[in-house]
Amino acid sequence: MDILAFWRAVIEQRREALPAYFAPDAVIRWHCTNERFTVAEYIRANCDYPGEWMGTVERIDRTENGYVTAVRVYPPDRSAACHAVSFMTLKEDRIAALDEYWADDGEAPDWRKQMHLGRPIRREEDEAQPEEETNA
Repeated sequence: MDILAFWRAVIEQRREALPAYFAPDAVIRWHCTNERFTVAEYIRANCDYPGEWMGTVERIDRTENGYVTAVRVYPPDRSAACHAVSFMTLKEDRIAALDEYWADDGEAPDWRKQMHLGRPIRREEDEAQPEEETNA
Protein backbone atom coordinates (compact mmCIF):
# COMPACT_ATOMS: atom_id res chain seq x y z
CA MET A 1 0.00 0.00 0.00
CA ASP A 2 1.24 3.49 -0.85
CA ILE A 3 0.73 5.25 2.47
CA LEU A 4 1.57 8.72 1.13
CA ALA A 5 -0.97 8.30 -1.68
CA PHE A 6 -3.56 7.30 0.93
CA TRP A 7 -2.90 10.44 2.97
CA ARG A 8 -3.02 12.62 -0.16
CA ALA A 9 -6.44 11.17 -0.97
CA VAL A 10 -7.63 11.82 2.61
CA ILE A 11 -6.31 15.37 2.76
CA GLU A 12 -7.57 16.21 -0.72
CA GLN A 13 -10.96 14.69 0.19
CA ARG A 14 -11.02 12.50 -2.93
CA ARG A 15 -14.14 10.48 -2.25
CA GLU A 16 -13.75 8.29 -5.35
CA ALA A 17 -10.19 7.22 -4.51
CA LEU A 18 -10.57 6.34 -0.84
CA PRO A 19 -12.51 3.04 -0.99
CA ALA A 20 -9.61 1.31 -2.78
CA TYR A 21 -7.44 1.71 0.32
CA PHE A 22 -9.83 -0.16 2.62
CA ALA A 23 -10.99 -3.74 3.02
CA PRO A 24 -14.79 -3.74 2.53
CA ASP A 25 -15.43 -4.67 6.18
CA ALA A 26 -12.78 -2.35 7.65
CA VAL A 27 -13.46 -0.72 10.99
CA ILE A 28 -12.44 2.86 11.69
CA ARG A 29 -12.36 4.15 15.27
CA TRP A 30 -11.88 7.74 16.44
CA HIS A 31 -11.09 7.11 20.08
CA CYS A 32 -11.05 10.73 21.30
CA THR A 33 -14.72 11.15 20.38
CA ASN A 34 -15.80 7.53 20.98
CA GLU A 35 -16.93 6.96 17.37
CA ARG A 36 -16.81 3.85 15.19
CA PHE A 37 -17.31 4.10 11.43
CA THR A 38 -17.80 1.85 8.45
CA VAL A 39 -15.70 2.67 5.40
CA ALA A 40 -18.62 4.54 3.80
CA GLU A 41 -19.21 6.56 6.98
CA TYR A 42 -15.51 7.40 7.31
CA ILE A 43 -15.37 8.60 3.71
CA ARG A 44 -18.50 10.67 4.21
CA ALA A 45 -17.18 12.21 7.45
CA ASN A 46 -13.86 13.01 5.79
CA CYS A 47 -15.14 14.27 2.44
CA ASP A 48 -18.14 16.20 3.74
CA TYR A 49 -16.05 17.99 6.35
CA PRO A 50 -16.82 21.70 5.95
CA GLY A 51 -14.29 23.86 4.17
CA GLU A 52 -10.91 23.20 2.63
CA TRP A 53 -7.98 21.86 4.54
CA MET A 54 -4.36 21.01 4.02
CA GLY A 55 -1.97 18.68 5.74
CA THR A 56 1.54 17.49 6.26
CA VAL A 57 2.56 13.90 6.92
CA GLU A 58 5.08 14.28 9.72
CA ARG A 59 5.91 10.65 10.44
CA ILE A 60 5.38 7.18 9.01
CA ASP A 61 6.46 4.05 10.86
CA ARG A 62 6.02 0.61 9.31
CA THR A 63 4.85 -2.05 11.76
CA GLU A 64 4.57 -5.79 11.43
CA ASN A 65 0.91 -5.52 10.34
CA GLY A 66 0.65 -2.00 8.91
CA TYR A 67 1.60 1.58 9.71
CA VAL A 68 1.59 4.23 12.41
CA THR A 69 1.41 7.78 11.06
CA ALA A 70 1.33 11.30 12.45
CA VAL A 71 -0.30 13.95 10.30
CA ARG A 72 -0.85 17.67 10.91
CA VAL A 73 -4.04 19.13 9.39
CA TYR A 74 -5.03 22.80 9.07
CA PRO A 75 -7.13 25.19 6.96
CA PRO A 76 -5.37 27.17 4.20
CA ASP A 77 -5.21 30.31 6.37
CA ARG A 78 -3.56 28.27 9.18
CA SER A 79 -5.98 29.75 11.71
CA ALA A 80 -6.15 26.40 13.49
CA ALA A 81 -4.41 23.03 13.39
CA CYS A 82 -4.70 19.53 14.74
CA HIS A 83 -2.72 16.33 14.73
CA ALA A 84 -3.92 12.83 13.95
CA VAL A 85 -2.02 9.76 15.07
CA SER A 86 -3.25 6.77 13.10
CA PHE A 87 -2.67 3.07 13.69
CA MET A 88 -3.43 1.08 10.54
CA THR A 89 -3.72 -2.67 10.38
CA LEU A 90 -3.45 -4.03 6.84
CA LYS A 91 -4.94 -7.18 5.39
CA GLU A 92 -4.02 -8.09 1.82
CA ASP A 93 -2.47 -4.61 1.40
CA ARG A 94 -5.67 -2.78 2.37
CA ILE A 95 -6.68 -1.13 5.64
CA ALA A 96 -8.65 -3.59 7.79
CA ALA A 97 -8.60 -1.43 10.93
CA LEU A 98 -7.85 2.25 11.42
CA ASP A 99 -7.59 3.60 14.96
CA GLU A 100 -7.13 7.37 15.08
CA TYR A 101 -6.48 9.85 17.84
CA TRP A 102 -7.18 13.49 16.92
CA ALA A 103 -6.09 16.46 19.02
CA ASP A 104 -6.28 20.21 18.50
CA ASP A 105 -2.94 21.99 18.48
CA GLY A 106 -2.64 24.70 21.08
CA GLU A 107 -0.53 26.48 23.64
CA ALA A 108 1.08 24.76 26.58
CA PRO A 109 -1.02 25.21 29.74
CA ASP A 110 -0.13 28.10 32.05
CA TRP A 111 1.01 25.83 34.88
CA ARG A 112 3.79 24.40 32.69
CA LYS A 113 4.74 27.83 31.35
CA GLN A 114 5.00 29.12 34.95
CA MET A 115 7.27 26.21 35.83
CA HIS A 116 9.42 26.92 32.75
CA LEU A 117 9.04 23.35 31.55
CA GLY A 118 9.63 22.39 27.93
CA ARG A 119 10.13 24.53 24.87
CA PRO A 120 8.38 24.84 21.50
CA ILE A 121 8.83 22.11 18.92
CA ARG A 122 8.07 24.56 16.10
CA ARG A 123 8.84 28.26 16.18
CA GLU A 124 6.27 30.83 15.06
CA GLU A 125 8.48 31.85 12.14
CA ASP A 126 8.52 28.19 11.04
CA GLU A 127 4.72 28.27 10.95
CA ALA A 128 4.83 31.13 8.43
CA GLN A 129 7.06 29.15 6.04
CA PRO A 130 5.27 26.95 3.52
CA GLU A 131 5.83 23.27 4.18
CA GLU A 132 5.66 20.50 1.65
CA GLU A 133 1.96 19.88 1.95
CA THR A 134 -1.13 18.59 0.27
CA ASN A 135 -4.14 20.81 -0.04
CA ALA A 136 -7.73 20.33 -1.12
